[in-house]
Amino acid sequence: MTSTAVDYDSYVLPLPTRESPVVLPQWISPGNTHSNSRYCEAVWPLAPLIDNPSTYLVKIHWRRCPAVLLDEMNLITWTMINGRLRPTHLKARGAGARARTSAHDLRDTAGEWIRLARWLHERRITRLADCTDRVWRAYIVERCSDVGRGHAEKICSMLTDLWAFDQLSAQPAGVTRPPWDIEGVDDFLPSAGRSDRGENSTEPLDPQVLGPLLVWAIRFVDDFADDILAAWAERCRLFAAASANQATAQGHVALERFLLPRVRSGTPLPSLHRKGQSTLARTYIAALTGASTSQVNRFATKHQLYTLVAERPGACPLQVPIRGQIDGKPWREHIDFEETAELMRHLGTAAVILCLYLTGMRPQEVQGLRSGCCPDPEPTADGACGRHLIRSRHYKNVTDEDGNHISAGEDREVPWVAITPVVHAIRVLERMVPDGELLLSATHHAFASHRGHHGALKGSALNDRIERFVVWVNREATSLGLSHQTVPEDPHGAIGLARFRRTLAWHVARRPGGLIALAMQYGHMRTVLDVRTSSGYGSRSRGGIHSVLDIETALAAADTAAKLRDQTAAGEKISGPAGRRALNAAATTPRFEGRIVPRTFMKKAAAFLARDGVVLFDNPDGFLICAFKRDNALCDPAPGATAPRPYDCRPGCGNAVRTDTHARLLRERAWEIDHLAAHAPGPLGRRLRANADKLRTMADDHDTTAQPAGALT
Repeated sequence: MTSTAVDYDSYVLPLPTRESPVVLPQWISPGNTHSNSRYCEAVWPLAPLIDNPSTYLVKIHWRRCPAVLLDEMNLITWTMINGRLRPTHLKARGAGARARTSAHDLRDTAGEWIRLARWLHERRITRLADCTDRVWRAYIVERCSDVGRGHAEKICSMLTDLWAFDQLSAQPAGVTRPPWDIEGVDDFLPSAGRSDRGENSTEPLDPQVLGPLLVWAIRFVDDFADDILAAWAERCRLFAAASANQATAQGHVALERFLLPRVRSGTPLPSLHRKGQSTLARTYIAALTGASTSQVNRFATKHQLYTLVAERPGACPLQVPIRGQIDGKPWREHIDFEETAELMRHLGTAAVILCLYLTGMRPQEVQGLRSGCCPDPEPTADGACGRHLIRSRHYKNVTDEDGNHISAGEDREVPWVAITPVVHAIRVLERMVPDGELLLSATHHAFASHRGHHGALKGSALNDRIERFVVWVNREATSLGLSHQTVPEDPHGAIGLARFRRTLAWHVARRPGGLIALAMQYGHMRTVLDVRTSSGYGSRSRGGIHSVLDIETALAAADTAAKLRDQTAAGEKISGPAGRRALNAAATTPRFEGRIVPRTFMKKAAAFLARDGVVLFDNPDGFLICAFKRDNALCDPAPGATAPRPYDCRPGCGNAVRTDTHARLLRERAWEIDHLAAHAPGPLGRRLRANADKLRTMADDHDTTAQPAGALT
């Protein structure tokens, strides 16, 4: 091809030559050192466009593209990689349209185009210009016959881009405009009914799973971390010593003194497990004796130790003191040389679990954290200690002023608030990587290998590590007689990174009484989250965790309304100043079946909660329902709040509603407190009994004033 200058339209790219780079220099950030490729090559790496540490490096492979259509496909794809869609094109496609998109989207789009090219080739169509309206219609019917509606819409968008980017080439192939871009896409999509899953349709983790998972994650970070890190340092020291040892007579003598008594007495030999078999721990033995690894190998061969070790495998204890405990007892007699890499992986995984669940960050944001992201706060003027804040980057939908995707993301305007377990987790991760490095650096978390890896541990690797962590926890809990602390199988499948964020929102909205005690740390931030005055918390510039929380809160409120309908239908009476309003609200609130919701539910959830006075919130700690109306609330909600402050619920509030079930629970709680009072010292016992009396008085007031639902409607 020959290069031609097109100076009358800045959006039209000149023709590339065979030697032109796949990614033009202006699109490569200064810090990106990934290798580029040439236009004539069969593999086009897109790594020069990738600066997100959590993202895989991807390529476009041309081997599957039919040769007869390859030149046309190459040119349009190169134009897509290096060009920008016109503003007039983007304006007609909504706020989500981008002039330039991510490397992964480019790879996926090119793959979709190659799939089209193969389909055309099978029908002996040799030019893209021959993909007429009739051909488009036939292809899209076949292509979208077995995919969901959301996926089909994305396919249509990718194929529209084939036409759009062809317009930006100095030598257009003549791709015709797809009919769905003219007539509207709805008629070309499968019928509704299939739900494409996204972040907000992800199932929250079952509380029975999350409880022990958090217990063990905190246990690793707070109790085991020092032991594991010390063991890893000792393992590294032993490896270095073994590598440096030279073959000497003294080393041979030390080998005889160390191994021969074990051989003669039948004592187990230091061993490692490789591919299901036991083998001699040569590095460990070399480091302890001062012999070289080649000396160990020759000695083992001479004395048939490789046969003996298969019959008598033994441990390789590290000389590291064990300080961590479980229930007042050391969690290990010793840490074995072989298990240190596994324990380091589990320690990193435990820290990730805490960061994901106890901040509400998206997985990509956790993967992008670096050492030093959470400095210790400076003391305030009055000597108080400030809050720990996490400075991080976000990546979702980050673009420049021209609408071009920015792979490196951008710094969050508002930092994350870090509670103590998160701070401890970050401090542990900082001890695992060099200063300034990614906390989840794939290179420094590859404990069993020394290969260099790009960026942070990827999502699939972390998902796998979480599953392996659960296996280890369950094995350890069983061996220690702690079967009640095992992590059961989640009814909705693998745990996965994406489920922690949804689960945090679920627990904030539902407030399980004490089962996940750490989640209650966030109960005190309910007003902040609802008012949006500090909208950066748990969010980017907009949306963020607010949308996830709105969904869970709306679902919880709908459940509360449904439960009230069922209770009154079963004959329960209700009391409280908001009783009539609550019944009317319950009668008009829809029932949501299940917890899987589409992306479109986010706006509906926010609108649902904004209906002041007709949204019902269960308050199990207050033994009541709050029919939240801002002007009536005594919990001092901020202007614009769409939910009460459940931790500040006050007697006499005009939003309170109680049922017969609440009265029964009040008396049961009073009985429990009386039982505690009977075993408490005098002053404490009197306070407990007084509290129990208050609860019984509330129950008696309900019985006196409660009315059937029919009397209030």
